[in-house]
Amino acid sequence: MSHFTMRPALLAVLLCLALPAQAALFEKKPEKVAAEAAAANMAAVTLWVDASWGFRNQGAANDLTRAHNAFAAFGYKVASVEPYIENGDLQGFFVTYQKP
Repeated sequence: MSHFTMRPALLAVLLCLALPAQAALFEKKPEKVAAEAAAANMAAVTLWVDASWGFRNQGAANDLTRAHNAFAAFGYKVASVEPYIENGDLQGFFVTYQKP
């Protein structure tokens, strides 16, 4: 087998190894963060909602809605939503929730 036909196979193996590690970085669900914040009786909490994966418009909106619903279930209200833009591209949002 030449090194040219081996490169795609090697790339596929490396991607398979790297993707689970990458996914683990964004694995903490807003429902879990909200439950942990409520259990710790935190007055406020800020979390990151990533907009760089998937569909930036609807995907980010869905993720924000999911986070808002998760925190509302524990009595938190949205205090601020700050977009983070890098090199002209929306990367995500820092969202702060506060208990009244």
